[in-house]
Amino acid sequence: MLEMTRETFEELVSQALDQIPPELTRVMDNVAVFVEDEPPADDPELLGLYEGTPLTDRGEWYAGVLPDRISIYMGPTLRMCETPDAVVHEVAVTVIHEVAHHFGIDDERLHELGWD
Repeated sequence: MLEMTRETFEELVSQALDQIPPELTRVMDNVAVFVEDEPPADDPELLGLYEGTPLTDRGEWYAGVLPDRISIYMGPTLRMCETPDAVVHEVAVTVIHEVAHHFGIDDERLHELGWD
């Protein structure tokens, strides 16, 4: 397994978020991004997870709710990558993938766009 400090991994996640165009980050609403050590036990290879209500599904009823949550999982990412450059790439892809879910883009469409 590739070794990397949590601080370094968190910085990679931050850098990936910074790559999102400003016109998109301006419309991101009520979402928080976290780095977690490991995913849920029932999906040990999961690299990221979006939990919440996508922007496309929010209606007038959407008020006073907890923020959506994007989790990026350090353990499986480091286990699957062989080089630090591979980690940088995988973190960027995972962050973009989960943010896309916040915008209502599903896995099938992400696959069509080449983000898998």
